[in-house]
Amino acid sequence: MKASLAAFCAALVIAGSLAASVSFAAGSIPTPPPTRFNEVASAPAQALTVADDYAIGPQDTLEVTVFQVADLSKTVRVETNGAILLPLIGQMNAGGRNPKQLSDDIALELSKTYMKDPKVTVTVKESASLKVTVDGAVVQPGIYPISGKTTLMQAIALARGPTELANLKEVAIFRNDGTRRMSALFDLSSIRDGKMADPAVMANDVIVVETSRGRTFLKNLSSVIPILQLFRPY
Repeated sequence: MKASLAAFCAALVIAGSLAASVSFAAGSIPTPPPTRFNEVASAPAQALTVADDYAIGPQDTLEVTVFQVADLSKTVRVETNGAILLPLIGQMNAGGRNPKQLSDDIALELSKTYMKDPKVTVTVKESASLKVTVDGAVVQPGIYPISGKTTLMQAIALARGPTELANLKEVAIFRNDGTRRMSALFDLSSIRDGKMADPAVMANDVIVVETSRGRTFLKNLSSVIPILQLFRPY
């Protein structure tokens, strides 16, 4: 038993050394430029990182881009009935569609009368339903909505930042890909110093900041895929 625990702890140490280039088993973690806590408020809103099958819902904000036609490209908010209003097309249903399906729907409508082979892209700029959980050694643990691309540093800033007892070298992101729960471990102090890229978080991620006086998050890992299996160098 002691040998197993020692081996697991050793695995965490190795994983920490690989954190600069880690990836979840389902795919690589996006790595935007490092962002300090005092820069979060001024960070520009960007498209969210959403699953391919994300269902567009009421009050979501969408960026509709028609290639090389600026007058038809528009930012729209989904109405409570799931409808959006677009130039030339008018009102059409977006609720329950994923971004790819809606892109195809808009392209089809434009091709009927106005354009030949239009190229349309729909991205989710803000979501009324996407949230992350921030727990552990942070000032205000809780569930927070995310709007625009959100990084690990920004998510922790939503919880008012780490406490004095936080162990910044052990910050875990837990993610469920629909079939299994995965985890990745990050050194927040290196991210804050600009020595490591600041990874993007996704909707429904759970972020746990460990305390410097305990190892409670090891219990959370007991039901998670062995951590070394989730990492591979780029």
